[in-house]
Amino acid sequence: MSIHVLLVEDDELLAKRILNHFANTEFSIDVDNTGASALEKVQSSQQEPNKITLAIVDIVLPATDGLELAKELNTLTDIGVIMLSSRDSQADRIAGLAQGADDYICKPVDLLELELRMRALCKRLTIADDQDESEEFIEYADFKLHPDNRTLINGQAEESRLTEAEHKVLICLIANAGKATSREKISEDIGQPDWSPSDRTVDVLIGRLRKKLGDEKEQKRIVTVRGKGYMLSA
Repeated sequence: MSIHVLLVEDDELLAKRILNHFANTEFSIDVDNTGASALEKVQSSQQEPNKITLAIVDIVLPATDGLELAKELNTLTDIGVIMLSSRDSQADRIAGLAQGADDYICKPVDLLELELRMRALCKRLTIADDQDESEEFIEYADFKLHPDNRTLINGQAEESRLTEAEHKVLICLIANAGKATSREKISEDIGQPDWSPSDRTVDVLIGRLRKKLGDEKEQKRIVTVRGKGYMLSA
C-alpha cells in the first residue's frame, strides 16, 4: 500500500526533484504550491482509503503562512508534519516545532536525508485504518499514553495526539521518572544529540507537553530541577 504524502512547496524545481526521487518508492506525493487548500485536502482525504499520512510544508509560502499551516494540521488532523526551510537558525527551528511540526529540515534539501526522516516518522504513524494496534496504555500518575498511536489522556480525561518529538520526550521522562533528566539526555533520546545545552528546543517541547498534560501551578507533572533538567513527578 502506498503512503500518501502532501508536499506544500512553491519552488517548482525542488518539487520536481522530490517527485522524481520518490517516483519508484511506496510514497505517493501530491503537490500544493501555495498551501491555500492544503488543510482542506488533508481533511477530505481522511475519508478515503489512501488518506494523506504525511505533509511536507515549506515555512515560506506565497499565499499561506507555513507555520500557521503546520499549527492547523497539528491541531485539526492526525498526520505527521515535516517542515522545510532555508532558515537555519535555532529560533526558526523552535518556531516550527512549537507549531506542532514533527521534524524540521533545512534547505538545500538532501533528498536521501528527507527520505530517511520520512520513513522514520511513518514508523510512528498509523498508516492504515486496519493496522493492528495494542490495546495497552502506558499509565503513570493520572495520565495514560498509547505507545502505538501517541494518544495521551491526561488527568482531566482530555485526549490529545502527541507529535513524534513530544512522544519521545515523554517516554524519556517516564523511563527516568523520579529523577532529573538533563536537556542533553533528552536531546540524545529524541535523536538530536547535536542540540546544544543552550538550545531552547527541548524547553519548547516540554512546554507543549505540560499543556497537553493539563499541568496547573498547584500540580505540575513535569518539574524543572534547577541546573539539572526536568523530572516527571508522581
